[in-house]
Amino acid sequence: MPTVPLIVVRPPSPRLAEGELTHLDRVPVDPALARTQWEGYVAAFAARGWDVVELEPAPEHPDGVFVEDALVVVDRLAILTSPGAASRRGELVTARAGVDRLVASGFALEVVAIEPPGTLDGGDVLKVGDVIYVGRGDRTNDEGVRQLAALVEPYGRRVVPVPVAKVLHLKSGVTALPDGTVVGYAPLVDDPAAYPTFLGVPEEHGTAVVDLGDGAVLMSADAPRTAELYAARGLEVVTVPITEFERLEGCVTCLSVRIRR
Repeated sequence: MPTVPLIVVRPPSPRLAEGELTHLDRVPVDPALARTQWEGYVAAFAARGWDVVELEPAPEHPDGVFVEDALVVVDRLAILTSPGAASRRGELVTARAGVDRLVASGFALEVVAIEPPGTLDGGDVLKVGDVIYVGRGDRTNDEGVRQLAALVEPYGRRVVPVPVAKVLHLKSGVTALPDGTVVGYAPLVDDPAAYPTFLGVPEEHGTAVVDLGDGAVLMSADAPRTAELYAARGLEVVTVPITEFERLEGCVTCLSVRIRR
C-alpha cells in the first residue's frame, strides 16, 4: 500500500480554449503555454514528494484538464461525479479507468457514483475537517448534494450546502488553509458568514490554495499580496503560473485530485 500522497492529473487538451465559460468573457488561450504551465504545476507536487497518477489524455474534451470536477475522494470513497455541464460527462470514462488502476495497484478505494438526475462538480466540494461544504449553483443541484451526503455521512462527514452564484464553482470563490481557515476574495463570496472562520484576501487569484503538507501551500503566482499574507501567517508559499487556466475559470485546486495516505 503506498504511503506517500499522490495527485491524479490529466494533461490539457489542444482544444483547451474551447472550454466552458460562465462568468468570464472568452479571451485567447495559448495551448502550448498551458501545457508548460501544467507541467510546472505537476512538478511542484513532485518536488514535495507527491506521486503523480496521470489519466489518459482526452483531447476531445476541452475541460478534461480540470480533473477535480470528475472525481471526489473522501476517506476510502472514490466518488465519480455527475457533471452539471453536458459537454463534460464524457470525461467520466477515463476518470473511472484511472480509479480502477489505483484500486488494482493496491489502493483500498470503494468506487461509487453520483447518479442522474443528480449533478455534482468536484469543484463545488470543499473539505474542511469533518465538514464538507458543497456549492449549490449552476453545476451542482440539490439531488447531487443529497446523494453526496448519503455517501459520506457514514464516514462521519457532515455536508453543508452553501450558495454559489458569483463564480463558477464553490472553490472558485473559497478554499481553506491547513488550519481550517476558509479564505476567499470577499466580492466573489456569496456568504462569508457560512464559514466559522473566514479570511478575506486582497486578490481574486489568491482564493485558491492547496495544502501541500508540512506547513506549505500551493497557489497561483498571480496573487503576490495574498502570498505575503499567507507567509505572514507562518505558511511556506509555493507559487506556480496558471494564467491560461485562470482565463477559463480554473485554479490550482481543479487541476488535480489529491489523495493523502
